[in-house]
Amino acid sequence: MNKVFSLNITVVKALSCCLASLLLFSACSQPSSYEKIQKYKTLHVITRNAPAVYFEGRHGPMGFEYELASLFARDLGVELDLKVASTRSQILSALDNEYTHVASAFMVASDTRSDRYQYSRPYMETTPLVVYRYGDTRPRKPADLIGQRVGIVSDSFYTDELDSLKQDFPTIEWTLLDAEVIDLMKMVQEKELDYAIVTSLELDIHQAYYPRVKKAFEIGEAQQISWYFPKTTDQTLLAKANAFFTRIEEDGTLLHLKERYFGHLEQLNYVGARTFIRHSNTRLPKYEKKFKSIAKSLDLDWRLLASIGYQESHWRPKAMSPTGVRGLMMLTLPTAREMGIKNRLDPEASIDGGARYFAKIKKRIPERIPEPDRTWMALAAYNVGYGHLEDARILTEKGGKDPDKWVDVKEFLPLLQKKKYYKQTRYGYARGNEPVIYVQNIRRYYDVLTWMTESQPNEQAVAQSTFQPNLIKMAQ
Repeated sequence: MNKVFSLNITVVKALSCCLASLLLFSACSQPSSYEKIQKYKTLHVITRNAPAVYFEGRHGPMGFEYELASLFARDLGVELDLKVASTRSQILSALDNEYTHVASAFMVASDTRSDRYQYSRPYMETTPLVVYRYGDTRPRKPADLIGQRVGIVSDSFYTDELDSLKQDFPTIEWTLLDAEVIDLMKMVQEKELDYAIVTSLELDIHQAYYPRVKKAFEIGEAQQISWYFPKTTDQTLLAKANAFFTRIEEDGTLLHLKERYFGHLEQLNYVGARTFIRHSNTRLPKYEKKFKSIAKSLDLDWRLLASIGYQESHWRPKAMSPTGVRGLMMLTLPTAREMGIKNRLDPEASIDGGARYFAKIKKRIPERIPEPDRTWMALAAYNVGYGHLEDARILTEKGGKDPDKWVDVKEFLPLLQKKKYYKQTRYGYARGNEPVIYVQNIRRYYDVLTWMTESQPNEQAVAQSTFQPNLIKMAQ
């Protein structure tokens, strides 16, 4: 009996070893996430449609996260397959079901989700805020939220902050909404909600669209924004992503992207934003057709020309400065003569002359300078003069920075006001801070006009395309 028992134990041990070996072999034979990406030459990324995150621009997809994902795919030597979700819930569902390799969508790396997802190293920081409608009573502490209509985005990390508040303020209530932050801000502005929880970065991005929505108080510590990966993602892909962020931070690419999408956000204050939106609805329609026709003939974006016109005159055809600059595009007399404009107060003639003059200046900007920097520099030259822009670019190069990047040139333009620097230049003194503000304002106006006029993706089609396993085949 003992011999049989011993034999059975031996057999069981042998079978167990065989089974363990088979399982180990099976596990080892499964390709990793990185190996799948290399095999199929495709990086699957999910994002969301929001200003500065991802949107369809004049020449195709644009946005901070879109550009990051594109650079990472190029870094891996593969194609980018981007899916656009309507909400964060859809993004998390895609990750949970392994329908995507990575979520690049301005999402905070929450500690409470670390058991479900893996995160890249952080590349931005933001702070959770309570926002309210300007003109209403401003809350100043968590207790002020009791009994109020508080909205938060479902599947956001804000629930962690509010859950912790519940311990001290058990009667605080909130509503989870399967929406985007911009929707919540609209609800606050239109008094459908009393307050909402957003992040400082989201408020900066969206405030121009809903200028009455203001910061009330911070409701938590600064949080890190990272890429999300499925829990099963192998360390090779994570290491590649972290190395990518390290490289673009060290070589200045990340700073350049932040400047492109966020460097101008604070230029439009509450009064300015409300006025701009009102004028977009009342004044702009009178001249929109002309902006569009002249822009098409010059291969320019009509919203950029309209933004120039707003910066110059707030779309007032009879505007006049103390120095004699006149009209909707505020042309100087020499510029009007150069462009063949006889009546600067004729709005259509003014738009025509200003647009052609801008196009002429832009052609002088070296073609090696990529967009949108080439446009920002053309705007600066339109404001301060091409010669002064070139002086600033020379100072930029002497200062060890890149004269072909707006983020660097805008640091040196204000130096043209200082004798120590302008005496080194060909064209001398200039009020160099003005073109910097000029460009920043136009960029903000352009952002708002673009978001107001771009058609958004069909949400149902987006949702369907995002969650079709046969399109991504991640689990095979």
